[in-house]
Amino acid sequence: ASFSRDGAVSAVVRQAASVPPEVWAGPAGQWKQITHLNQDVKSAWGESRNVSWTNGDTRVQGWLMLPKDYDPAKKYPLLLTVHGGPSAACTSKWQAGGMGSMAAASVLGWFVLCPNPRGSYGQGEAFTQGNVKDFGGGDYRDIMAGVEAMTQQFPVDDKKIGIWGHSYGGYMTMWAETQTTRFAAAVAGAGLSDWQSYYGLNDIAEWMIPFFGASVYDDPAVYQKSDPIHFIKNVKTPTLILVGDRDGEVPMPQSIEWYHALQAMKVPTQLVVYPNEGHVFFRTADARDYTLRTLRWFEEWFAKAKQ
Repeated sequence: ASFSRDGAVSAVVRQAASVPPEVWAGPAGQWKQITHLNQDVKSAWGESRNVSWTNGDTRVQGWLMLPKDYDPAKKYPLLLTVHGGPSAACTSKWQAGGMGSMAAASVLGWFVLCPNPRGSYGQGEAFTQGNVKDFGGGDYRDIMAGVEAMTQQFPVDDKKIGIWGHSYGGYMTMWAETQTTRFAAAVAGAGLSDWQSYYGLNDIAEWMIPFFGASVYDDPAVYQKSDPIHFIKNVKTPTLILVGDRDGEVPMPQSIEWYHALQAMKVPTQLVVYPNEGHVFFRTADARDYTLRTLRWFEEWFAKAKQ
């Protein structure tokens, strides 16, 4: 939001999964729509629903996008997409494309689940702090509980479930495939495979101590317990790895380490490094390639999965 100097008037961009963005402005509680630039634009993807489930005593919320032309009498693949952050949130917003578009998966005929596990914004400070010193713990269980809930509530093809994430979502993708063989395929974008080596490589290390409680030099064990690389022998899931070679937030060596480890474990894998791209891609062609490779990877492995 933007505010006038005296704070009396504000302007925002309002949107939803089925409502394209427009500018609204006015005094608080009295907003009026200012622009009508997208009034003729219609969504090409399926309906987005606000869903919730429980993990023990914890209520978890997320967004489920239905397949385009959804028919409840049919079964569909499910793509789990994990947001970055970790302090961030999935919201109901217009799908304008970009890296890892949920809308494209819906158009292909898949459910798309974007959960808000503990550590996410929007459900109170205690919930946002719920993953402190517990990366890959309660947050992972919240996510997997969501997958199971969706398979019970919607006609999901149980053999065709995939996981994709970027940044912290890339970490969670790597972590999840060390903890379960539930997924037919995985795509890890800018993923983090080794917290201990990451500590000395990234450009934003100051964010880690509030989450882990100490530096890696003072308490290496709290980092090691959440390291995907220490559980690499559990991985069986075919994995596509995508990263920019100038990523300072989750540097490329994290992806290369995971790629080499998967190769050593004889797990089907591919690594794609995008020249001159950082943590978020700015070249339209690269963002498009990222999305297409992601979708094709899931198409390939969903096709190989048994009904």
